[in-house]
Amino acid sequence: MLTLTIDVAGWIGMALLIGAYALVTTGRILGPSLTFQLMNLVGGALLMVNSGWYGAWPSAALNLVWVVIGTVGLVRARLRRQHVSAAG
Repeated sequence: MLTLTIDVAGWIGMALLIGAYALVTTGRILGPSLTFQLMNLVGGALLMVNSGWYGAWPSAALNLVWVVIGTVGLVRARLRRQHVSAAG
């Protein structure tokens, strides 16, 4: 059952990353948007777990970087919103 859960997590992570890229590429969402950053963060985290489980360490490392980038994007977006709220 655990292996099935890890596999499903990997597929969901892949779908989130590809979906985020497709949505930005087609102009349906913006790169700095909360939706894009969350899709990247969660997708990267799920794929990182999947890759680590199967010992695919280069892929796990790549997805760790993806998670860090998504986290930085979310923090920066929050700080921007707070700055705009404080200024306005």
